[in-house]
Amino acid sequence: MKTFSERLTDAIRRTGNPTVMGLDPMLSYLPDDLLRWFLEQTDDPQLAAGLAIFEFNRRLIDQVSDLIPAVKPQLAYYEQYGLPGIDALRRTIEYAREKGLLVIADGKRNDIGSTAEAYARAWLGETTWSGHLTKAVFAADALTVNAYLGSDGVTPFSQVCAEKGKGLFVLVRTSNPSAGELQDLRLEDGRTVYQAMADQVSRWGEALTGPDGYSAIGAVVGATWPRQAAELRGRMHRAWILVPGYGAQGGSADDTMPNFQPDGLGAIVNASRSLMCAWQRHDMPHEQFDLAARREAIAMRDALTRALAKRGGHTL
Repeated sequence: MKTFSERLTDAIRRTGNPTVMGLDPMLSYLPDDLLRWFLEQTDDPQLAAGLAIFEFNRRLIDQVSDLIPAVKPQLAYYEQYGLPGIDALRRTIEYAREKGLLVIADGKRNDIGSTAEAYARAWLGETTWSGHLTKAVFAADALTVNAYLGSDGVTPFSQVCAEKGKGLFVLVRTSNPSAGELQDLRLEDGRTVYQAMADQVSRWGEALTGPDGYSAIGAVVGATWPRQAAELRGRMHRAWILVPGYGAQGGSADDTMPNFQPDGLGAIVNASRSLMCAWQRHDMPHEQFDLAARREAIAMRDALTRALAKRGGHTL
């Protein structure tokens, strides 16, 4: 069984691209005609919304599955649409994996003990349904977690990662403007809170380091903090870094570079609205929303490739 890190490395090398497409759907992101068609098929507007969201995601995945290694559905965007939204999420994960993409479930789960174990089973492992029948529920390849409850909030997830070849991305330095209110606070030993969390990520990840030299336990470091990213890269040598904040949140390709290792690996860069809503920004026909996303994904790949080459002459 390959580790999550090995599978991620393979996917990045296959596509020559460290991009992750965030799938964070709002009905306002969908072309009106798409939602209208499903509303005409059923008298249940909630069901129509769920069906339209999946169709939107399916067409986006079809257009970029040869270009990018992974997708990252943000769970809250599906939960807001109730059971039809959750079903759209389940179908999206299944379809993305069928198309050869890795799936990072962005749920930032945070709990301890049996509750953390239940989260781990739901998103990364398997659930026992009856007797000896066990089956995966969502079967994501990796999950984002909030580890500020400490080690006993991480261990249940890391155990499933070891058993199933899955991955974690732990929040270390987030991309939101107010992140520093807590994450920049100084501890008695002089480290900031985010530095202490980075050191914990390194310790947690040691036992899950694979033959490629990277761990199944990675970190989330926002593209909007390039100075801190450079420092954190030095504290987490074996961690993959998931970099949100590219595009619509203001992060550029150059901003993401401190997260990469000298060989051009070690980081994956997420873009959500800039890909999903490319058709709106470029004033393209609404029926070509998927083609607009593909064009934007190519532009993002090329921007990251140029930035990597400029930084150290490395290409993927």
